[in-house]
Amino acid sequence: MSDKKLIGAVCVYCGSRLGNKDLFKNQAHELGRLIADADLALVYGAGSVGLMGVVARSARDHGADVVGIIPSHLDDVEITQAGLTELHVTDDMHQRKKMMFERSDAFIVLPGGLGTLDETLEMMTWAQLGLHSKPIIIVNSNDYWSPLLELVDHVVTDGFAAPENAKLLTVVPSPEEAINAIQNINHEE
Repeated sequence: MSDKKLIGAVCVYCGSRLGNKDLFKNQAHELGRLIADADLALVYGAGSVGLMGVVARSARDHGADVVGIIPSHLDDVEITQAGLTELHVTDDMHQRKKMMFERSDAFIVLPGGLGTLDETLEMMTWAQLGLHSKPIIIVNSNDYWSPLLELVDHVVTDGFAAPENAKLLTVVPSPEEAINAIQNINHEE
């Protein structure tokens, strides 16, 4: 028997805006439903706006536990989502990101902006440093994250990261494949 923990809670990193393609909103809604259908809990930034609000409402409305974590200074900007299973208000972004990490067993990344990019790179860095081995799954909708993946390859090619660092990300084309990847990990355990 493995000593690894099964994935029960997934943290979703995604935009506090909707973006300019209906596909992004549709996939955020689908991911929320799939999280609930897979009997997973959602951990996210607690906002009601953008893709993060879409994912949270969909997961909540389909029966998932939804854990929101927001720093007090963003509560007015991102407008905390109503009806969360748990809400945690932190003093700052660092506490928020640490708590999101601690409450999650895996990370799924949908399209987003600089905050999403920051959170994703931080989880990659922590994995590179051996601070965790939690899966980081990128949903590369409409090739949204392809420039990031090319940058990671460039960093490796030019010798600033080891080749295995490019493998810290699992890249999938859809929310369905992201949940399948998590279910495959749980099945292996």
